[in-house]
Amino acid sequence: MKIALIGYGKMGHAVEKIALSRGHEIVAVIDAGEENKFSSPEFMLADVAIEFTTPSTAVDNFRRVIGAGIPLVSGTTAWLDRLDEVKEMLQDAPQGMFWTSNFSIGVALFKKIISEATALIDGYPEYRPEMMEIHHIHKLDHPSGTAVSTAETLIEASSSINHWTEDPAEASADPTALLINHEREGEVPGTHIVSWKSPVDAITVEHRAFSREGFAFGAVKAAEWMVANHPRGLRSMPDLLGF
Repeated sequence: MKIALIGYGKMGHAVEKIALSRGHEIVAVIDAGEENKFSSPEFMLADVAIEFTTPSTAVDNFRRVIGAGIPLVSGTTAWLDRLDEVKEMLQDAPQGMFWTSNFSIGVALFKKIISEATALIDGYPEYRPEMMEIHHIHKLDHPSGTAVSTAETLIEASSSINHWTEDPAEASADPTALLINHEREGEVPGTHIVSWKSPVDAITVEHRAFSREGFAFGAVKAAEWMVANHPRGLRSMPDLLGF
């Protein structure tokens, strides 16, 4: 499989390492300020592009890749306010795009557990859910994309929670709100914790990443799936994992 890497920061390097270890070839690397490379012969050789950049550049990158007819895998977050625009790009495109806020297979399983746990606990209103996400000090946005998508998973399974907030005062006053707390410390790759607390005890489900390699492995697996299956439209982890 011939891969174009868009974004060559820590995640780009991690994806490159995993891809090469699985026998794939990196035919193009496009970093910030190198947008001219989207028209290069090397880029056009790619079977798939894997993109990890920034919220401010992601949608323009999507447009270039989709316009080139190359399947796209992206893990950039904080661009979902332009989701309708991206779906419109894909509407008539012969190839698809795979996006998730977190490529970790463990996180996908974590969300599945959260969904089923929420449905089980839903009948016990004394248990109130809240969330904590912890990341490295270089992550500027909050809450994390994974925290938001996990919150959406919980809300979908709940009959009492209908929105999330980062404001503790709002969460305290509104029983329909899910509080998302965040911390930034050291080089933590990513930790997400959902707790259901009652006056007498708590139930906690946690996912803790030990390194970026799990995210990179998932991104390469998604790229392999896109090339093997040729799906159209916007795809995500449930398509890859079958649930």
